[in-house]
Amino acid sequence: MRKRIVFVTLTYVAWIAAMAVQKPVFMAYHSAAAKGCTFVEWLLVIFHGLRHDVAVAAYLTVIPLLGALASVWIPARPIRMALGIYNVVIAVALALVLFTDAALYTFWGFRMDATLLFYLQFPGGAMLSVPALLFIRQTSLSLVYICAVGWAFNKWVMPAFPREKAKDRVHSTVTLILAGAALFIPIRQSSASSISTVGAVYFSENQFLNHSAINPAYSLVSSIFQQFDFASQFQFFDEEKCEGIFNGLLPKPSAEVDTTEAKIELLRTKRPDILLVILESFSANVIEPLGGTEGVTPCLNRLAQEGALFTNMYANSFRTDRGLVSVINGYFAQPTTSIMKYPDKCHSLPSLSKSLAGRGYVSDMLYGGDMSYTNMTSYFRGAGYDSLISEDVFPVDKRRHKWGANDDVTFDYMLGSFLKPLRDGQRFASFLTISSHEPFVVPYRRLKDPYLNSVAFTDSCIGNFIDRLKLTPAWDNLLVIFIADHGYRYPSTLTEYEPARYHIPMLWVGGAVKQPVRIETVASQSDLAATLLSQLDIPHDDFMFSKDILAPRSTEFAFYTFSNGFGFIDSTGASAFDNDSERPVLNKPQTGSEERLNKGKALLQTLYDDLGGR
Repeated sequence: MRKRIVFVTLTYVAWIAAMAVQKPVFMAYHSAAAKGCTFVEWLLVIFHGLRHDVAVAAYLTVIPLLGALASVWIPARPIRMALGIYNVVIAVALALVLFTDAALYTFWGFRMDATLLFYLQFPGGAMLSVPALLFIRQTSLSLVYICAVGWAFNKWVMPAFPREKAKDRVHSTVTLILAGAALFIPIRQSSASSISTVGAVYFSENQFLNHSAINPAYSLVSSIFQQFDFASQFQFFDEEKCEGIFNGLLPKPSAEVDTTEAKIELLRTKRPDILLVILESFSANVIEPLGGTEGVTPCLNRLAQEGALFTNMYANSFRTDRGLVSVINGYFAQPTTSIMKYPDKCHSLPSLSKSLAGRGYVSDMLYGGDMSYTNMTSYFRGAGYDSLISEDVFPVDKRRHKWGANDDVTFDYMLGSFLKPLRDGQRFASFLTISSHEPFVVPYRRLKDPYLNSVAFTDSCIGNFIDRLKLTPAWDNLLVIFIADHGYRYPSTLTEYEPARYHIPMLWVGGAVKQPVRIETVASQSDLAATLLSQLDIPHDDFMFSKDILAPRSTEFAFYTFSNGFGFIDSTGASAFDNDSERPVLNKPQTGSEERLNKGKALLQTLYDDLGGR
């Protein structure tokens, strides 16, 4: 009996050690972010991270414990061999999670969650973002970790496994069952409390240190369980209080009582042809008229002097699948899931294409890549698009970008489509660009930074496209809307919760635009739907999370979400709240922060109530 208890104990301790060592490995991997951290802080990351590690180790010890229990009654040799295989499988799984998570953190700024699983449903597309050298490096590091864990288990743990049956079988069985019951204590963190949250390991004002303390396997599994029963999540207020706050921010258009002031009219006509260009990963931080880096987007800079520039527009999230829903459906992005994963829910949403179809518009969607990736085909069909154009229409020699056809090719295609007038109705064309998607490899060499150079390339394509389009009859009655699907972590020092991470451009140009104007109202990309439809005198009551930015006395705010957190911006400042740690991570200024946070909580609670009911 004693040998079996020793074996189970060693197994448990070994798994704790195997995961505790991940903390300094993660910090060393992100040495730039860890620069300036003291030795004590490194130790504190390991110490606080143990709260996750002991729980995951307890789960991983269940199978070895059952093996030890079985060896009481049956020959130990086959059990020992099976446990050896089990240890290798777990080591491989932990290595894949650790080094995939470490690489993704560079781009996402948060530890691994269920977002990854959505993209892994489409492995071909997911691998397109991975540079070959990065793949080789992460694979090599994983092999080192697997070998180290395997060697440690073979050296110290497996030799303790008993080779013979127990003499007192009943006594040994009861003792091991009690040992198994004891494993529930680290799983639940105590005999009475509920299971620990991801934010339970947070201990510092430095968010990087908090993130370093997280066990990525724990974070991944925890977020998977948040993919169900949405209506029960984020219940900050009772229903009446939540509804009161929400209605104060997003009243139904029919409930708006102000009729004395006219809304701002941007268009010359109520029935223009419309081209919606959704710019991949365009951050306002690289666009000079929005306070960004000089010289990156000269073409957009010039166009900003000709059209309606929205200077305080913010993305609702950080990935394309969520940004598309925000723009086309006027629906807030979710911090723990993506509604695009659920076709039935997606198809129940209102959309620009559905609303415009009721006024005689014919809609099409152009994307130079594979539309099967992240359920795009199903999503666009459900959104009401009449035709979809993807990479299949372009010759293979034109698909030189990892994701498909570069923007010069797709902008040429779009120009050609506008040279062919429709027989009946108006045109609503949507176009998702591709070239400024990581890994930022484009047929263009002007700027050293790969991201900036890819944005500059797309900008050059925009300038060429607009200049040629102006020479066609289509221009006079055309509205072109440029808006980003999401921002980008530029500069790299931005955290995932800062407003600057979500600041994006929105620009309206074309012959249908009356005159140049700057709109400085704070708004979200989800507000495009109500704003555009209102300009066309088309009802938008069913877009419950979208507001008309140009309406008189419209509430001025932006709402965005990051990994299990949200941000809220209005005229008083900006606040961000981390749901894992259940505390604010940003309040600028402190004055008015409680009201801002309560507004953000009410929006998030209403969003998940609606999501659960669809």
